[in-house]
Amino acid sequence: MTPHESNSITPHLVSAPPSSPPALMRAVVFDEPGDPSVLHVAEVPTPARVGSEVLVKVSAAGINPIDAKTRSGAGVSVAIPFYPTVIGRDFCGIVVESPYDGHPLKPGDEVYGVSAAPRTFGSYAEYVTVPSLQVARKPRRLTPIEAAAVPTAALTAWGLVVDLAKAHEGQRMLIHAGAGGVGHLAVQLAAYFGARVIATTSSNNVSWLRELGAEEVIDYSTTRFEDRVSDVDVVIDLIGNVRDNTGTRSLATLRHGGLIISVPTGGHPGLATEAEEAGVRWSGYSVSPDAACLAIISRLIDSGDLHVHVSEIYPLDEAAEAHAHLERGHTRGKLVLEVP
Repeated sequence: MTPHESNSITPHLVSAPPSSPPALMRAVVFDEPGDPSVLHVAEVPTPARVGSEVLVKVSAAGINPIDAKTRSGAGVSVAIPFYPTVIGRDFCGIVVESPYDGHPLKPGDEVYGVSAAPRTFGSYAEYVTVPSLQVARKPRRLTPIEAAAVPTAALTAWGLVVDLAKAHEGQRMLIHAGAGGVGHLAVQLAAYFGARVIATTSSNNVSWLRELGAEEVIDYSTTRFEDRVSDVDVVIDLIGNVRDNTGTRSLATLRHGGLIISVPTGGHPGLATEAEEAGVRWSGYSVSPDAACLAIISRLIDSGDLHVHVSEIYPLDEAAEAHAHLERGHTRGKLVLEVP
């Protein structure tokens, strides 16, 4: 495990993809839902590309909370068609096969995106097939490991901040878990579009979030945020009531008619009713993989206006340790698997 600072730009060589993929590949699988120990590396058939899909040789795979929830039997595990299955959504890699000769994504292109897991094999593997509308060219500024950390978190942050909250000059926005994978990108996007950002985090991330653009940062270990914050326009709740009733407590910080967006699935099923009673609006959110939006995010990254932070890198055969790390909480930015 090697700490990897997100603002580093490391030159790297791109090797040409193989002319044809092998029949079998190494991948992280699980045979039944359970704790992180159910994850193990096995040889499985290399997925075959069909229709509009691209086949990608994976360089790195990002780790997301939804991966851990699905592995445990929650999340989107209901969509798993069979076991053993390969887990993982985010990836960066090299196109091996594209849908047709004139397709914009060609063999040899470095790309990143979101797999269709768990309906198909996921990205914790040497190869992945992905619908081409869920794949974009990798930002030039990022290494493959950094790029693999981006797709789901950045698309989620964009959906929350831009599509739902409609961030703009003068808007006041409270973002919980501001140092997390989605949170640190949401803070930057909200500030980029002119919002005045208030973020909650632990003490060791306070100065870092100010550097990312938060106007005010609250250390939740020493301060009740509702004692410091009021009349905000939007709350982006990346925690829910599973920890210290964060969702319910957030209602008191909103102006009349303000908006609370609750992201964790099942984090607070009664929040919509509580919001209505408090005179504020509520929305849930579910991310949609979108190559066009990823291309915009790539431009923001390459222009230096958006930065991703990778806190730890794990080899493929330590996926169980990576999930255990994620589930302990308090991860700054993202965790990534490096695929040899």
